[in-house]
Parts: sequence; structure tokens; C-alpha cells
Amino acid sequence: MTWIWIILIAFLAGVEGILDEFQFHQPLIACTLIGLATNQLPACLVLGGTLQMMALGWANIGASVAPDAALASITSSILLVKSGLGVDGVAIAIACSIPLAVAGLFLTMLIRTIAVGMVHRMDEAANQADFQAIDRIQRMALGLQGLRVVIPAILLWTLPNEAVYVFMQSMPTWLVMGLDIGCSLVMAVGYALVINMIATKEAWPFFILGFVFALIQQFTLLALFAIGFALAFLTIHFLSSQQTTSSNDPLGDILDDYE
Repeated sequence: MTWIWIILIAFLAGVEGILDEFQFHQPLIACTLIGLATNQLPACLVLGGTLQMMALGWANIGASVAPDAALASITSSILLVKSGLGVDGVAIAIACSIPLAVAGLFLTMLIRTIAVGMVHRMDEAANQADFQAIDRIQRMALGLQGLRVVIPAILLWTLPNEAVYVFMQSMPTWLVMGLDIGCSLVMAVGYALVINMIATKEAWPFFILGFVFALIQQFTLLALFAIGFALAFLTIHFLSSQQTTSSNDPLGDILDDYE
């Protein structure tokens, strides 16, 4: 039964890599689902969170295609589960995810090359007003995107657990540490890109408080929720009070905020 869930999750991750509707291709979601399907949730959750930080710095720029986050998430999660190392094997799984993500680029280029012919067939169907054919070809193209993740996932899942364990244990320490350092740099760049996009003078106090609260280990999730709710309530209250006390010159109020 587990392999059925693996196939389903891998297929959804591959399809969502194109659709971006339900975000199944995001590492945090894909790895968590694999962890739930294989009863290895803690280790896969840590792996997914780490890969998600790395994926923040992956973006398609011009003709340059970003590494395949969906394939990296699914395959590295399967390797982690098959190795039986648990949380201790997260660093090695991350080291394996980078070449797997790059290898996913070749599969993506192959599928997109095939999709070019499908687009021409859809154009012919459009000229004939055959909407059912257009829908059918589009679903076939999405199915190929799902198969580009499903096939590697099945191949890895069929490997013996002992073989995966020996492979991951035999990786040189210098290689694992080097890739771990490189991954950490990618994570820092990804987080910096996010901060650069959303950071404002109103948001910086929340960033600072978030880092401070994260260092206090006695806080539970419920306590952090209460603090966040209180800060959000105060922020909304102050913003609403500023709007009620503003003048009748909206443009002047905006300019005053940027002085």
C-alpha cells in the first residue's frame, strides 16, 4: 500500500511543478507527505524544511531553468526513508538532493521538447474546433510531467534498504560536509531574497522579535501563536487609528509616511 501512496505523491508533485496550484511540488509539502506515507514524518519534515529554504533561491531567470525541486524532494525523501538513518541522515539526503535536482533538469528539458509537438497538435485541433482533443492532449502533457517524477521514485523505491544504507554511509565525509556548506549558502541566499522582497520598515520589528522568540526554547507553539496574535491585533489597531486620524489629503499622508 505504501508504494501506491509514493506513486500518487510523486505524480502530484510532478504535475504541480507546472501548475503551481496546490503547491505539492514544494519541498516542505512533498517531503512531509512522503514522511506520512512511510511513517517517517520527523526525519522527512526536517528534510523538507531544509530543502524549502534552499528552494527559495531557485528561480527561472530567462532561459535558465531552476533545479527540479519536485524531483529532489521526492527522491531525497525516499533515500532517507530507505536508509533508515532517520534525522541523522538528513545531511546526507540533502547532499544527494543537489545532483538529483540537477538531473531533473534533463528530464524537464526532455518532457518540454516532447510537449512542443503536442502544442502543434493542439493548434491543429483548435483550427478544427476540436475542444475535446485539446483537453485530451493537455492532460497527456501534464501526465508526462507527473511521470518524470514517478519513474525515478519507483526505481529508487525498488532498491533494497541495505543497498541504500551502504551507499549513504559510504559517502566521503569531506563530500557531505562540502555539499552541506554549499546548501547552507544557498539557503542564506534564498532567505535573503525573500527578505529583500517583503522587508519594510513596518515588518522589521516582527523579523527581530521572531528571531528573539525563536531562541527562547521554553515557548510552546501555543505561546508563540498567542504572541503573534497579540502583535497582529496591536498592528491592526494602530493602523486603523492612524487611518481615522488622517487628514483629508490622502496624497499628503502618503508623502508624510515616506519622509
